[in-house]
Amino acid sequence: NMFADQAIQHLVYDSRKALIGPGSLFFAIKGERHDGHNYLNTLASLGINQFIVEDPVMMTEVNLKNSNVLLVHDSIIALQNLAKHHRNNFNIPIIGITGSNGKTIVKEWLFQMLSNVSNVVRSPKSYNSQIGVPLSVWQLNNSHEVGIFEAGISKSGEMGKISKVIDPVYGIFTNLGTAHDAGFKTPTQKVHEKSLLFQNAKSVVFCKDHELIEDALNKLAKPIKIGWSREEGDSDYRVKYKILGGETEISISFEDIRYKFKVAFTDAANIENITHILILLIAMGYETVSIQSFLNRILPVSMRLELKEATNNCYIIDDSYNNDLGGLKIALEFLEQQKYNSKKTVILSDILQSGIEDMELYKEVDQLLASKNIEKLYAIGNRIGEYKNYSASQVFYYESLKNFLANVNQDDFYDETILIKGARTFAFEEIVKFLQQKQHSTVLEINLDALTHNLNYYRSKLNPSTKIMVMVKAFGYGSGSSEIANLMQFHHIDYLAVAYADEGIALRRDGVELPIMVMNPNEESLQVMIQYNLEPEVYSIALLKKINQIGKAVNIHIKLDTGMHRLGFDENEINLLIEELKANEQVSIKSIFTHLAGQDEERHDQFSKEQVKKFESWYQIISEGLRINPVKHVLNSAGILRYPEYHFDMVRLGIGLYGIETNNMDQASLLPISTLKTIISQIKKISKGESVGYSRAQHAENNTIIATIPIGYADGFDRRFSNGIGYVLVNGKKAPVIGNVCMDMTMVDISEIEANEGDKVVIFGPDLPIMSLAEKIGIIPYEIHTNISSRVKRIFVSEN
Repeated sequence: NMFADQAIQHLVYDSRKALIGPGSLFFAIKGERHDGHNYLNTLASLGINQFIVEDPVMMTEVNLKNSNVLLVHDSIIALQNLAKHHRNNFNIPIIGITGSNGKTIVKEWLFQMLSNVSNVVRSPKSYNSQIGVPLSVWQLNNSHEVGIFEAGISKSGEMGKISKVIDPVYGIFTNLGTAHDAGFKTPTQKVHEKSLLFQNAKSVVFCKDHELIEDALNKLAKPIKIGWSREEGDSDYRVKYKILGGETEISISFEDIRYKFKVAFTDAANIENITHILILLIAMGYETVSIQSFLNRILPVSMRLELKEATNNCYIIDDSYNNDLGGLKIALEFLEQQKYNSKKTVILSDILQSGIEDMELYKEVDQLLASKNIEKLYAIGNRIGEYKNYSASQVFYYESLKNFLANVNQDDFYDETILIKGARTFAFEEIVKFLQQKQHSTVLEINLDALTHNLNYYRSKLNPSTKIMVMVKAFGYGSGSSEIANLMQFHHIDYLAVAYADEGIALRRDGVELPIMVMNPNEESLQVMIQYNLEPEVYSIALLKKINQIGKAVNIHIKLDTGMHRLGFDENEINLLIEELKANEQVSIKSIFTHLAGQDEERHDQFSKEQVKKFESWYQIISEGLRINPVKHVLNSAGILRYPEYHFDMVRLGIGLYGIETNNMDQASLLPISTLKTIISQIKKISKGESVGYSRAQHAENNTIIATIPIGYADGFDRRFSNGIGYVLVNGKKAPVIGNVCMDMTMVDISEIEANEGDKVVIFGPDLPIMSLAEKIGIIPYEIHTNISSRVKRIFVSEN
């Protein structure tokens, strides 16, 4: 098809994140479970009329007569080729970064440092994939003087493609790790593949202490290898570190020249990260004085979007530390995913160093806001306020943060989801504090990216046709039902399940439209369940009769009791069930299922197989008796891994989604989604023999330093952790509980730890697995997670 030529501004590959308008080009990509071709008609009706497709059949089946459509062999390769062509239009220093860890922080620190003297473009967030790299490079425009792009790969053959898109002049290879090992035969192959990013570069910086990296880079013909080391040897740069209080002095020797720098941190990982940067800047010709002035200005890097509850039934998305067009697009996409409130509000600062004339820049900002139906805009800054044509129905202008805080009240915000996005110098974290609902120092941080990873892990174990029901009962196992349900809706999950009707009603009120099964319906809630389009699990003739008496159309799920002996129809009730179902055609059976009592333990395999055999027999009797073939499902998270032959039409994903693999078969493939953390309220010194806490339950065996932390059993920190049974992490080191856990506070022994009041304390998280805590007191991880009090503030984090 051919239509009028149009200039392309935005490259789009996900229909859910589409920027609608004539300047958008949509790449229809075929995935294992989702096919972008299925959304062509919808996107065309919304206003996109430029498409790249790879399915010739779809070109004839969809109505794109008023669109430009280009048929290609592979849409991802087409995206990369377009970005590669765009990259070749710019003759500026491009810095490419790869490695296992540290890529993003190296990129962000380089950006902070070089932005002092140049107009710099860099990858937004952690856009380093086969799709993320071309989207990052597409940002290049004629005003940019330096580009910084990171690249990651997950399997063989990927780096060769995206290296041509970035085509770096300079490079940094950060370090090695175990991430994505499954996609490579050996660590040697993995590091060789990563090194291909620099095959045409002028020079590349790396640490010679990582021998595999050095070996891989030495196989590349073109780049100059700039190796540095902490050890004596033949490295180009010799590096020494000296810790001075809270600072590190970095000495770098090159030939007869010695450079000295100071940085305001001491941890080994970030010292290595900053050393890569220092040596690259030296190699690029920057003066020592300039580099140190850059170092004095670097700030902690926050690459995360944080979703938090706020006052007056509002949610806030905290992206208060940086502001550019690429990051704004990502933040607006994240805002659009949230369905709790229909009203969307943006608080936005000036966008600095865009390289675009202000009127053109804020016109594009307005187009982005309009594409996401933003109703309220608070524009803060001298430059953003000069543009007076914003399309939001309510626009408020403020010259400064101080002016905003002086004139705005919490009651100005009701039932809204608010994106707070500001350049670092605007200190928009003050707005976050102003609007945030709960100020308890103890928070439960939920990593939405880890949730997505775990979902995709279980998806990889299923046939594409197998549906997934996600369990969000018990407040999402303590993590937050609505927030997780909205994420599952975004990822096209087939079903949700809750324990009680009121949980399902809350999800509906928060914008969740997915089918929802209610596992424990009661007779009193049936009418309201039908009103909210909730689907009851039916487990008894009495409940089914009550549903039939209502006389309204309702979807139901039949539960069979094959051996769990909790809820469900027994074998002797099957014929009566069929007769009752025949008596009311308004009832539609969506699924028939059972629950296996011991699917997470090998010793119960025979019993589980007997349960499945019963289930299949009873299912056949019901389906033949009613002449229907509803969805059948038997497995939970544990069963998905142990019984692939029983996946049937659907599986029920529960605790596995939340990062806990109860079989202990493949825990390493899951990511922990939660970090429960608090701070030190007070530090005390006590003498040998003194008692600590209620009941004087424990006495100090030596002179001891204790820290009081604001978390207790009312928050969900179990009292059984008292008296040295449990421990927490203070600055990464174990601090045992001393004395009894109190209702709101706990004391821990920090005698061997250097710490200050206000320092972070981890109760559980990636470095202190929740499974370890559960084992300490003989309970299951579910119990710890679901017992975390609602007074503990939940923060939902996304880095992508």
